[in-house]
Amino acid sequence: MKKKLSLLLALLLLCSLALTACSSDEGGDVITVKVGASITPHAEILEAARADFEAKGYKLEIMEYTDYVQPNLALNDGSLDANYFQHQPYLDSFNQEHGTEVVSIGTVHYEPIGIYPGKCKALADLADGATVAVPNDATNEARALLLLEANGLIDLRDDAGLNATALDVVGNPKNLKIEELEAAQVAFALQDVDIAVINGNYAIEAGLSAAKDALAIEDKNSVAATTYANILCVKAGNEENQAMKDLLASLQTDTVIKHIEDSYDGAVVPAF
Repeated sequence: MKKKLSLLLALLLLCSLALTACSSDEGGDVITVKVGASITPHAEILEAARADFEAKGYKLEIMEYTDYVQPNLALNDGSLDANYFQHQPYLDSFNQEHGTEVVSIGTVHYEPIGIYPGKCKALADLADGATVAVPNDATNEARALLLLEANGLIDLRDDAGLNATALDVVGNPKNLKIEELEAAQVAFALQDVDIAVINGNYAIEAGLSAAKDALAIEDKNSVAATTYANILCVKAGNEENQAMKDLLASLQTDTVIKHIEDSYDGAVVPAF
């Protein structure tokens, strides 16, 4: 009888331990997801998405980067699960140059280029021969010229598109003088030009508000805005990974929209 009782107690103890272990496994079954991001606004937007994402059973680890090279290299070698800092044209160029296999799984936001007042405070008041400062790099100069065209200030060759340069201006009714400057310097030239076309991030750094100060900004549905939307990226082959799908969904919520609208004064715009 004692042997039977001892055996029964032993079996009950084993069952209890097994149940405890299973409960512990289930309770601790949290997947850590490492995401590389630029500090502003990308890491901040990820923080806004954290609660929603972690409620799905994940732990979000945000790795902040100050350059545009390491986040893709780290994603490609498996040090990161995803990254969020770039647009598609940059990614395409990077993959081609470095032989990496990084792909986009969805868009989150875009940072509109805007026309800001210098000596002239309204587009309707631009004088004949006015000076317009634009970024001189290929990507941003094209965006600047397309924005000027969208506001009736110039006309570009029909096939110029996102490859437009000042040489593609075929109509210039106000004889505007286009001054090409390094993108980071355009905002500092405002006092010397009539108007300037400034990137969203540099406008923020200069204390400019896209919502309050800009005379015009890229439309959400413009070719430039859709082309240069910032994307969530993974290594090729992980596009259908459930954690990545859940992260994208958490970045495309009303909470994130509110964070963007409350935090960046029009310099960052939801793209979903």
